[in-house]
Amino acid sequence: MPATSDRILGFGESVIRRMTRIANEYGAINLSQGFPDYDPPPQLIAAGVAAMQNGPHQYAVTWGAPDFRQALARKQSRFMGLDLDPERHLVVTCGSTEAMIAAMLTVCNPGEKVVVFSPFYENYGADAILSGAEPIFVPLRPPHFEFDLTELEAAFAQGPKAIILCNPSNPCGKVFSETELLTIARLAQAHDTFVITDEVYEHIVYAPHRHCYLAALPGMFERTISCSSLSKTYSITGWRLGYAIAAPAVIDGIKKVHDFLTVGAAAPLQAAALAGLALPDGYYTELAQGYTHKRALFLRWLERAGLTYFPPQGAYYVLVDIAPVVGESGIDDHAFCDWLARRVGVAAVPGSSFFREPVHHYIRFHFAKQDATLNAAGERLLELRRLWQADQKS
Repeated sequence: MPATSDRILGFGESVIRRMTRIANEYGAINLSQGFPDYDPPPQLIAAGVAAMQNGPHQYAVTWGAPDFRQALARKQSRFMGLDLDPERHLVVTCGSTEAMIAAMLTVCNPGEKVVVFSPFYENYGADAILSGAEPIFVPLRPPHFEFDLTELEAAFAQGPKAIILCNPSNPCGKVFSETELLTIARLAQAHDTFVITDEVYEHIVYAPHRHCYLAALPGMFERTISCSSLSKTYSITGWRLGYAIAAPAVIDGIKKVHDFLTVGAAAPLQAAALAGLALPDGYYTELAQGYTHKRALFLRWLERAGLTYFPPQGAYYVLVDIAPVVGESGIDDHAFCDWLARRVGVAAVPGSSFFREPVHHYIRFHFAKQDATLNAAGERLLELRRLWQADQKS
């Protein structure tokens, strides 16, 4: 049998999806993989039923059904403060996951460098490998996950073709300030670098923080590829509807890559999602308020359980420091997460899967769950220290 490609040797399976399997194996409450346990807005469900009954059932236009792109361009123009042309500035993809790899393949040649902030969503490492790019990691340091300007300037001095920016950030929940974004923009312009943004949590931000679109900053639209999706905003992670927004020359390239990666996103789901894009602005206000409540609820449980955490500024994840729990036991985050799912009945993600640095004392929870689910998980977490101490003595 011939050998498989060297490319696939560089990364393993998703740690996040592995933890979902472990959660299912032990019947644990799954706070690892970030998807809600509640339905999307009823308008979307009704529109989905209608689309299944009435169509369309055949291919949409490869880069997105015209009515879907028009609706998406209207919505994003409103929030981004840009005049977006649905024909020239936008490609619909199979989730933001595809938008990100299509962007990387479009702008990066093999061997070129890409700046990645650490911690980072695990797909970015795989995207770099698949596109042949060489990542330059710049740490974001807790507790506020800020970058050091000297380190960032040193990374740009290496002549990267692009920088990847997740804002709000998964896993640490950082929301980059306008000042930080202006710094990144200044460096990108000075070094002729693309910025590829992952903004899937653009509407999930906690006061006093606010989301700023880097593409809307002066002089940045021509060198920014804004990737996002409908998954988190409308609680439809399984629909896999994403998009990339960029200048026409870049979008033309992404169209070519997208065509041969996936042909196109699901036609009936694009038709159904029009109902979500038609929702009034009040929907997005209520979305942020709802997640503000869930954040406060879950953080109270962490405090009651005596767990140390970093309050997220956006998105729906929280990093927890397990060092005060595990002490000198020598157990790492992977083993701890396995133990947590098996003994406590709550599943988390080992934090080391997000860090370039040798960090093995963080775990990530998500709180995109019903109150009842978060309360049930919280009750179990109250037993964490007792169970841990008992197991260490046995």
